[in-house]
Amino acid sequence: MNILIFGPNGSGKGTQGAIVQEKYNIAHIESGAIFRKNIGGGTELGKQAKEYIDRGDLVPDDITIPMILDRLKEDDCKDGWLLDGFPRNKVQAETLAKALSDADINLDYVIEIVLPRDIAKLRITGRRLCENDNNHPNHIAFDAIKPVENADGSLSCRVCGGALSARADDQDDDAIDKRHDIYYDENTGTMAAVNFFKGRGGDTAVVSVDGSPSIGEVTEKVMNALK
Repeated sequence: MNILIFGPNGSGKGTQGAIVQEKYNIAHIESGAIFRKNIGGGTELGKQAKEYIDRGDLVPDDITIPMILDRLKEDDCKDGWLLDGFPRNKVQAETLAKALSDADINLDYVIEIVLPRDIAKLRITGRRLCENDNNHPNHIAFDAIKPVENADGSLSCRVCGGALSARADDQDDDAIDKRHDIYYDENTGTMAAVNFFKGRGGDTAVVSVDGSPSIGEVTEKVMNALK
C-alpha cells in the first residue's frame, strides 16, 4: 500500500502517519527526516537544504526531489510506503506523479487532514517535541496531551518520559505564517498539490478527514477510509 498524507503544520499528520505505518507495516517516510539525515551526514544537498530551513523557507525542488526519489528507491519501500511532507507544491506533485508512473508504482491513497488555519497555528505554538520520537503528542494547551511537569519545572514527554523542546520556528509568528502561506496556497502551494491529486482521477483514492477532533477520532476516520 502506497500512501501520500497531507495536512498543514499543526494538523497531526505526523502522528496519524505513524499510526498508519504501524497498522500496515509500511515505511513511514518523512521529508523532514530525510533532510535531517542529509544535513547530519554533511551531504552537499543537506548543506544547501539547511540554508533554506534555517530561514523558514521552503527547500527548492532541485534539492528536495533528488533526496525524496532516492529514498523511495530504498529496500524498505518495496512493500509499501507512506510519504509525509512531500510534495509541498503543485510542481512537486506533478513531478512525483510522473516519477511514480514511469517506475510503474501505483499510488493507492492520498489522505488529507483538514484543519482551519487559526487552529493549526495554535497547535504549533503549544506543541513540544520529544527527543526520542517527534510523533509523540505533547501540547501545553490541550489537557489530553499535556506533557508531564517535573519538580524542577521542566517538561517530559507524556508517552516515554523523554526530554522536550520547542522548535525556534514554532515560536516565531512570521515563520509560522510563512509555512502556512505555502500550505494553504491553492494556486501553486501545497493545497494546489492536494487539488492536483483530487482532479487527477485514476486508481488513486483521495480521502479528506477533519483534523479538529481528538487524535483517536481522527485515527478512526482515517482507518475507515483505508478499508
